[in-house]
Order: sequence, then structure tokens, then C-alpha cells
Amino acid sequence: MDQANRLRDLFQVRTEAAKPEMQLAARVITVTSGKGGVGKTNCSVNLAIQMRRRGFRVVIIDADFGLANIEVLLGIVPRYSLADVLNGSRTMEEVLTEGPEGVRFISGGSGLRELANVSDKQMDFLMKSFTALDTLADVILIDTGAGISRSVVNFIRASSEAIIVTTPEPTSVTDAYALVKTVVEEATEPPTFKIVVNRTEEENEGSEIYEKLNKVAYRFLDVQLEYLGAIPYDRDLVRAVKRQTPVTLAYPIAACSRAIGRVCDRLLDIKEERQPRSAGIFSFVKRLVNIR
Repeated sequence: MDQANRLRDLFQVRTEAAKPEMQLAARVITVTSGKGGVGKTNCSVNLAIQMRRRGFRVVIIDADFGLANIEVLLGIVPRYSLADVLNGSRTMEEVLTEGPEGVRFISGGSGLRELANVSDKQMDFLMKSFTALDTLADVILIDTGAGISRSVVNFIRASSEAIIVTTPEPTSVTDAYALVKTVVEEATEPPTFKIVVNRTEEENEGSEIYEKLNKVAYRFLDVQLEYLGAIPYDRDLVRAVKRQTPVTLAYPIAACSRAIGRVCDRLLDIKEERQPRSAGIFSFVKRLVNIR
């Protein structure tokens, strides 16, 4: 039995064995970066497609305020955003936009920014709305903005897992470490940090960068990073972006597409002894709202 089938069977057994009130919550993963322009949103979208191909239901929440990168990459303009849920005009299911291969996404708009200012009544309604996502998705990817802004740090602090995308450029690696450092210093319980090195040009470049990052993080922050893999620089990715089509759809056998598939397999390598501690999107939003 191949790994994809094993993972689907594992998830199915857990779901069928659980009582209705004890259904598995969605796995919430924040995808972020220390600086812009490193390919973070491309990673989010293509990872989501690879997860769908492995039988997982995926929802992406676009939490990059003011930059609708998800919809630009997909060439899809959503009718509604999370703000429509906040004002009560639409349900969470209604603001989901259908993307390629069944991947769905939600435009955050100003909705996530406004979470800290909602009333108790609005919060009760919002929590119930977000809970619906736990029944609609197995994995929820939250695509944040780049850098060490307050909103980005808060999203990571509210997560149990964070994928940090970097490139081999020294400034990108330095900013990735700075992001980890900021979160660790502010979070009571930091998330599990997972590293993806994008646009590598040599075979061992990604693992070497990870080793350096991990060594420094462990020495100065007492944090162990996880390595998901490297994605090589590939002209096919550039062509796909121009076509507003995810590279794993436009060029499925391209080097970068195959590498993203391997990253996905590592990310989904669920082992009983190290289950992520995510309690679903409900828990994520609750932690996000309580961050001051």
C-alpha cells in the first residue's frame, strides 16, 4: 500500500471511530515567511493541491491583508470575504470559493483584522461559524503576510504548526530566524516550526540552510526546527504564475512540482506518537482573539 493510501485509510479509521461530538478537528497550519517575495503563497496553493490529490479536504484562508495573492495566483475573484461573515450577511460556507481540484479558499479581506474588536455577541456567532470549517476541511492553511508585523506574529502564535518559507538568500534566512525568535519570545507555547527552502540551485543547498538555521535556533532559542524539504528554482513555475495556474497543475512533472509533492508527503506523515496539538480552527480563532 503506498503512503497516500495509508494516510487516507488512517484518517478514515479515526473519523469513523469517533463519536459525532468528538470528530477530529481540522489540522490548522500557518504558512509564513520572514520577508516577501520568497514564494510563500505559491507554496500554500500548490501544497493544497497536492493534499487534495492525496484525498484530503483543504481550505486556504488568505490572511495577507490588502494583497489578494491567492486569488491572483488562481485567476479567481471571490464574491465574498470573511468580512461578510462578520457582518452577518453570509455564512462561512457561502464565503468559500471553489478553486482547482476541489481546493477551496476564503478571502480574509479586513475580516481577520477586525477579530480583536468584535463584541461578545459577534464572537459567539463567529466561533460557531468557524466551527463549520472543522466539518468541511481536514486541513486549513492560513496564508499570512510576510515579515514580522504584529498581525503575522499573532497568526503564528495562535497556530500549533507554522511552515516558514525561506530562500537561500542571506537576507531571507536572517529574516526567517528573526521571525522564529520573535514568536518564541512572545508565545507561551510556540508552534512547531517547519522549514521549506525555496528556489534552491544545488542539491544539498536546502538541507545545509536548514541545518544552519536549526543549529542557531536550538542554541539561542532552545527550539528544534523541522525540515520539510527544498524546492528548486524552476522556469516552469515562472511560466505558471504568468498563466495564473498553479505549477502543479500546469506542469505536474516539473522539478518544482515533484519537490512540492515530496514536501507534502513529509507534512502529511502523521505518526501516532507526534500528533500536532491543533484543536481545529475554533481553537485557533480563540487563541488569536485572546492575544494582546
